[in-house]
Amino acid sequence: MAPEGRRQAEAVAARLGAERIDAIYVTPFRRTMQTAAPLTVHLGLPPRVAADLREVHLGDWEGGLFRKMVADRHPVAQRMQAEERWDVIPGAEPAAEFTTRVRRAVERLAHEHPGRRLAVFTHGGVIAQVLSQASGSRPFAFHGVDNGSVSHVVVTAESWIVRCFNDTSHLGTTFSRSAAPLT
Repeated sequence: MAPEGRRQAEAVAARLGAERIDAIYVTPFRRTMQTAAPLTVHLGLPPRVAADLREVHLGDWEGGLFRKMVADRHPVAQRMQAEERWDVIPGAEPAAEFTTRVRRAVERLAHEHPGRRLAVFTHGGVIAQVLSQASGSRPFAFHGVDNGSVSHVVVTAESWIVRCFNDTSHLGTTFSRSAAPLT
């Protein structure tokens, strides 16, 4: 993990360490495990893997190509932004499947932990999808969350409620490191 990522992970642990957390979830990707590690040590809670909260599959643009195509303003990247659909990328996860996968994962965790507080370390596309579903907004309305940010969603049997989005106050920064929007 890069020094900046380590600093952010420690700041997240300091921020959430005083909260009552009943379980910690990560995805199969190493970066979520590394980010959660300081909090798991602080709270003495082992991380659990929620494979269905992995990032959206970007098909032909996996492995860093996505960032390059967005930065280069590739026509497919511009179309993706305009249509607010990942699946315009060749081979990417279909939008309906991604939406369903994320909804089922959140509902499963809520069902398995009724009335409990969970810390879920996941990815920007998944966070945006959860917040979009919770708020009833456009698919990409929450696109571009910052690394190490905290978003808070309350999930009940009746509704999902957004309490906080992309809070970086614990990181001590006043700027956004997200990619510039496509226009």
